[in-house]
Amino acid sequence: MKDELISALTDLCAEKGIEKEVILDALEAALIAAYKRNFASAQNVCVEIDRENGKIGVYAQKTVVEEVRDAQQEISLEDAKKLSGTYELGDIVNIEVTPRNFGRIAAMTAKQVVTQRIREAERGMIYSEFTQKENDIVTGKIERIEHGTIYVDIGKAEAVLPINEQTEGEYYDVGDMIKCYVSEVKNASRGTQIILSRTHPGLVKKLFYREVPEIQDGLVEIKSVSREAGSRTKIAVYSEDPDIDAQGSCIGPKGTRVQAVSEELNMEKIDIVKWSEDPVEYISAALSPSKVLSVTADEEEKSAKVIVPENQLSLAIGKSGQNVRLAARLTGWKIDITAGQE
Repeated sequence: MKDELISALTDLCAEKGIEKEVILDALEAALIAAYKRNFASAQNVCVEIDRENGKIGVYAQKTVVEEVRDAQQEISLEDAKKLSGTYELGDIVNIEVTPRNFGRIAAMTAKQVVTQRIREAERGMIYSEFTQKENDIVTGKIERIEHGTIYVDIGKAEAVLPINEQTEGEYYDVGDMIKCYVSEVKNASRGTQIILSRTHPGLVKKLFYREVPEIQDGLVEIKSVSREAGSRTKIAVYSEDPDIDAQGSCIGPKGTRVQAVSEELNMEKIDIVKWSEDPVEYISAALSPSKVLSVTADEEEKSAKVIVPENQLSLAIGKSGQNVRLAARLTGWKIDITAGQE
């Protein structure tokens, strides 16, 4: 070992982005355990690795005493003075006890420690990197599909797209590229576990963020999103600047921006509505594309009675109640719809 150890560790740590001192400290601790396991001729020992040349030394640590009662743990002041005239009672003396064949054991131990520490460091770096990507979008390549669960290569890690986070009607094959929302990052015993989603409302929000410069610049704000993945989404947007059309910004020239988001979501329908502090205005907008005649809002109950034209009742409610259901989730209000005369 010696020089080769320090040189190899220096290169490896630089490549992996790990502090060399962390590995050397761990290696010294592991070598103490290896010594005690294989030799145990001294009870209190320390191992020192020369940071310059890599030389490994094992030292029995003995306390300087007037009268020696335990030769394995103590040394007389007289004998300590023979080693160095500076020793006083109570000092700790290091006496080298490095076994002749300790180099072989050290080499094996070093390999195990370095491998383990690199694995731990890489796990830590992956966890740190992907916790910053939580609630954001990643793009990856499908590696395999097992019992419906999709495993995605997202660069430095493998992520999981569970069945319950997959959109009904979407089908993927091994080798396909896929955009997903990072819903959770967990530091599990077997490494970092990254859970992806194609159904999360946050996926829609982040897709619009990427497509709409006004959202990136903070000029347009996404206030709320309600979604039934694979079918329909409602998104409420707002701008404090009266000169900026929040809805128009998200729709884009000739509908290009909303179309790009819809295509990424397998042609999911997207309603973009104007957010308002006024619940009457907000609920009316949320029920689009239906026309609304009147809204009676109960602030305490947070419920609203809505009247729509008779010929638009089914449109307001939507297929299987979807339109009113999404509007209720978007606004946070309970909505009761009835038909009336214009």
